[in-house]
Amino acid sequence: MPEASLTKGILYLIPTTLGNDDVKVFLPEHVINIIDTLDEFIAENAKTARQFLKQCNISKPQSQITVNELDKHAPKFNQPELFDSLLNGKNVGLMSEAGCPGIADPGAEVVAIAHQKDIKVVPLTGPSSILLALMASGLNGQQFYFHGYLPKEKGECIAAIKKWRCTHKNNCSQIFIETPYRNQQLLQLLIETCQPQTKLCLAKEINMSTEQIQTKTIAHWKKKSRS
Repeated sequence: MPEASLTKGILYLIPTTLGNDDVKVFLPEHVINIIDTLDEFIAENAKTARQFLKQCNISKPQSQITVNELDKHAPKFNQPELFDSLLNGKNVGLMSEAGCPGIADPGAEVVAIAHQKDIKVVPLTGPSSILLALMASGLNGQQFYFHGYLPKEKGECIAAIKKWRCTHKNNCSQIFIETPYRNQQLLQLLIETCQPQTKLCLAKEINMSTEQIQTKTIAHWKKKSRS
């Protein structure tokens, strides 16, 4: 007789806070309750993942928690051990370093493989800096394009910015992210490349006490940069 098929576990997509803020302020109670039922997680960095779990005040001691780190150098995250527990009926949490898993986040590859293996994927509610910035920008939320990180090389970055003009004519919002140490350099490129009437929203440190979100024209940002 064939062996009975084992019910597969659920892969929960767990958002984390965008900074070292109070978890209970930014995550719904039911999300924290689900986290508390789990004892195995997938994350980029085990140390920061455990710090987040400590903030959630989970009932299990850290010694009983397993955190499997993603190997970003493995092709397509070819780490079958990440799915062993899921395939054997155990629920596992996929955690982002900040914000939502799979959104500008390498966890998307894990989710893709989970679908290939017919593992149920359940996204949980939490903050996404990308969507929060768009919400607060006053720009078009009906049509938008997320570019991720722009090219580091100046010429390639300028070329990428210029390509936006065709979609900008349709009032399509262009969204991108950048590392803090390159923010000023990128702002200067935008000032030099975009039309004066183009609106630019600068959003940083979202959900933190130092949060700044402001939408002004390129002409405004150019004048401010000179002051």
